[in-house]
Amino acid sequence: MTALLAHVPHVCLSEPLGNWRHLLAVIWDFLSLSLFSLGGGNTLLNEYHHLAVDKYCWLNSRQFADIYALAEAAPGPSSMIVGLIGMGAAVHEGPLWGVLSGVSAEAAILLPSTLLMVAASLSWNRLREAPVRIAFERGLGPITLGILFAVGLKILRISDHDTPAYAMSAVVCLLMLRTRISPLWFMAVAAVLGLLGLVNR
Repeated sequence: MTALLAHVPHVCLSEPLGNWRHLLAVIWDFLSLSLFSLGGGNTLLNEYHHLAVDKYCWLNSRQFADIYALAEAAPGPSSMIVGLIGMGAAVHEGPLWGVLSGVSAEAAILLPSTLLMVAASLSWNRLREAPVRIAFERGLGPITLGILFAVGLKILRISDHDTPAYAMSAVVCLLMLRTRISPLWFMAVAAVLGLLGLVNR
């Protein structure tokens, strides 16, 4: 019997945001994540994916990748993806509820980290020559780079599903490291290749 149950696919049921109790629970999740956004909002992308796709089942991986692309293409901070996730999670409850959910999620991810940075900035210069500040800053560099590398792998896994897409990602990565070509050109070329059907997901 156990062996049979092991082969039953897991059915992911979307968590409704049509009442205040569920909405507040989601806001609390993003509030608790806010203080861990070392190096910017993108460092939490793995956790955003876990919440939106695996835990609450608001989106599938393809929708998540599309929202990530929109957030990166739009002007503003990378944490804009949180507002889009919140809006996408609740928009089927009605447009006003979708906007409320999006704004609440965005405020929840920005508020704690912003308050912490303001408080730190007021005293950080006084520790300019302190060994603890130097050690702290040097230690955070490799940690942040490692997290960003993991985020890049996550995006590859959820968005690239055929050989041409993986090849294009590898070429763009190489050119970004070796040249000073603006990322906007890569985005434009990728959009044209997608429209022509040469790259599919």
